Amino acid sequence: MSSGQYITVREAAQVLGVSEKKITDLIEAGKLQAYKIADQFLRLKRNEVMQMRSSGEVVSENVKHDYTYAERLKDFFYFNDFYIVSFVIIAVLLFFIFFS
Repeated sequence: MSSGQYITVREAAQVLGVSEKKITDLIEAGKLQAYKIADQFLRLKRNEVMQMRSSGEVVSENVKHDYTYAERLKDFFYFNDFYIVSFVIIAVLLFFIFFS
């Protein structure tokens, strides 16, 4: 976690023990003030997040989402598509080189 005055949405979620979606919901509801740094990066003041945690206004979420086999397979092909296509092309080229 960074040690500065501002923290990211992910760090705020870790501090409060909730999801990043819950943090964005709190920002939209006006319960947390968000600041844009360089019109790109959304940050929150660390002391405001700590005050919210100590006030007990936000209840920690212990939600675990199952990562199904279909999702794992989908992610595997999504993140490794370049390597799979490269392997197939190399295999086809080797086949033509050695068996033609």
